[in-house]
Amino acid sequence: MKRIIISLFCIIGCVTLANAQKFALIDMDYVLKSIPAYERANEQLSQVSKKWQAEVDALTNEAQTMYKNYQNEVVFLSAEQKKARQDAIMEKEKKASELKRQYFGPDGELFKKRTALMNPIQDEIYNAVKDISETKGYQLILDRASDTGIIFGSPKIDISDEVLRKLGYAN
Repeated sequence: MKRIIISLFCIIGCVTLANAQKFALIDMDYVLKSIPAYERANEQLSQVSKKWQAEVDALTNEAQTMYKNYQNEVVFLSAEQKKARQDAIMEKEKKASELKRQYFGPDGELFKKRTALMNPIQDEIYNAVKDISETKGYQLILDRASDTGIIFGSPKIDISDEVLRKLGYAN
């Protein structure tokens, strides 16, 4: 009876080891920085963002200048002139705010441009990771670069270079 129980535990242990899940790590920051198209897209986004920010800043500065001039001349203005100047200042501030929202808002031009430039790169990486996981039998692949709480990951299970090779960016 003792042999049967010991044999049963041995069989259960072997089955458990045979069904062990395989894990891998990937460093998405490293992968992305190794892809020239990603760097070009980031540079393009940076340039367009600076251009649009300059437009918003120009309108904001115009409104501030109008307000300073208004403060300096307020004592010499009639009630109608005061109202007209205040309206003009408020209109300029409103334009600056609308432009900022149009460019940088949640559904703004920068978001749309980032999506258009980055999604194809991310899809390509995802497909490469998926192919590697299916080929090698990985059950789970974690991103080492994200804030997931990985304290240590053995370099032996890091597939970042393998993903780059699959994408054609061999190191």
